[in-house]
Amino acid sequence: MSRKPWDLAFSADPAEVAGLRRIMRLHLGIWGLHHIADDAQLCVSELVANVIAHVGVGTPATLAVSMSGEHLRIEVHDPDVRASPTLLQPNLEAEGGRGMALVDAIADRWGVELKLDRKATWCELATGLTAPGSHVDGPGVLRAEALLATYLEREPFLRVSLGPAGRAAAEKSVIKLVTDVLHWLHAHGCDVDEALDQAQTRFEAGLGNC
Repeated sequence: MSRKPWDLAFSADPAEVAGLRRIMRLHLGIWGLHHIADDAQLCVSELVANVIAHVGVGTPATLAVSMSGEHLRIEVHDPDVRASPTLLQPNLEAEGGRGMALVDAIADRWGVELKLDRKATWCELATGLTAPGSHVDGPGVLRAEALLATYLEREPFLRVSLGPAGRAAAEKSVIKLVTDVLHWLHAHGCDVDEALDQAQTRFEAGLGNC
């Protein structure tokens, strides 16, 4: 799976946070990393909130997301090289100061990179991937691969199909298998549309642990 780095310029404003969180979740869905979407969204919220609180509302900033080995790397860039985030231990009554403590608790590691005209506050989250271009081997994925290996009388199935041509061939095989299953349902008097609706519902409900 190709997971190309992407970035998005934004204005550091509380009204922007919800949109950034949605974009993060959307991209992680495309990348097959649904299971860390909640943690990634929280990190985005806290990194942006830190810019708002310590650099200023309306500050031009950039969200940059990439893979760092098998980790997801989230960066928020802003133009103030003086205001570096610090890890505080606020008391229970404190109204603020918990942002980087939350990031520290969720992320495997985090830090600040200072450059001539900006700084980048970053964190990295474990993904469970075995290689940068691999996918997460959830139970549903493993069951599907075992079924496909039997169906096509070969193995391994997707393990050798990580390139574009291999993925295209694999996709055709998956579609053929699904088509044959639909023929079986129809031949046995089952409601094909109802079966597809139920499958779609179960798929969406299980995205985080497929």
